[in-house]
Amino acid sequence: MPVTAKLSKEFYEKFGTAVVNELVDWLNQVDATYRSELREINELNFTRFDARLEQRVADIGVKLDRRITEFEVKIDRRITALEVKLDGQVAVLQTKLDRAEFQAELGEFEGRMLARFGVVDGQFGTLEGRLIRVVFLAWATLLGAIIALR
Repeated sequence: MPVTAKLSKEFYEKFGTAVVNELVDWLNQVDATYRSELREINELNFTRFDARLEQRVADIGVKLDRRITEFEVKIDRRITALEVKLDGQVAVLQTKLDRAEFQAELGEFEGRMLARFGVVDGQFGTLEGRLIRVVFLAWATLLGAIIALR
């Protein structure tokens, strides 16, 4: 965008319209040249800035990837350690549970055995009663026979 120079009437009268217009055109050309050079320099600086920014972003990406990988390894180690610890605790609890189940089964078995022993005791009591009656009858019969023979 050219700069419109306003010059005084005296300037135009002293140098003439043609010379002043030529001077204004020359100043506008110098201004346009400087503007285009400044634009080129700015584009070049922006290109360098963009390249540096891309490099820094890439470096940060590499560092971030490395840290994430280290963090993942650390987390994996901790998870593995927790799994081992948890497996050990589960095994201990399973052993305790197995013992408790065994104790419960043993108690249940003992109860059944006591019930059966009670039944057997009752049957022995009945058998003893029968046996005593048989022995008493046999004794009474023998005593009766002995008395009768005398």
